[in-house]
Amino acid sequence: MDSQAIRDKLVLIGFMGTGKSSVSRLLSERLGYARVDADEEIERAEGRTISSIFQSDGEEAFRDIESRVLTALLARKEPMVLATGGGAVLREGNRDAMLHGGFVVSLQCSAEQIIDRVMSDTARPLLQGDVESRVRTLLKQRQGIYDFAHLTIDTTELSVEEVATIIINQWKLHHSNS
Repeated sequence: MDSQAIRDKLVLIGFMGTGKSSVSRLLSERLGYARVDADEEIERAEGRTISSIFQSDGEEAFRDIESRVLTALLARKEPMVLATGGGAVLREGNRDAMLHGGFVVSLQCSAEQIIDRVMSDTARPLLQGDVESRVRTLLKQRQGIYDFAHLTIDTTELSVEEVATIIINQWKLHHSNS
């Protein structure tokens, strides 16, 4: 594990709707670090939306692009708060890269809360059809996949501010002990 990466990169992982985007914005502001959203970087690099990548090329091709972009982002020298896509953890190589590239924080919350948060979001390609059923199925399929993180926080009952404060405190504690 690169101790410098742990000190200057926060990597947020978690299922869609757990708060990665909101929390990353606040962390970036509080720490004075660049905020990078992996999905936005993929769209910029490809010149098209994630939905259109899924539609035209399929999920496997999207995951290849995601892995490439993630590796490039983690290799950057500048400090950053990186919000990953919910499925970025599906590949072992991505999980390894994240663990070695920064301090990994897994955001989790109840299925009900996720459903409430993503119900009206039509831009999520994996949620086409019955949103509630898709969320529950995907959560079941991904059970345990986020457990490799340095820190896990259940965001169900917490505000964005509370989550950011917990992350900063635990991160400081972690690298003062390493």
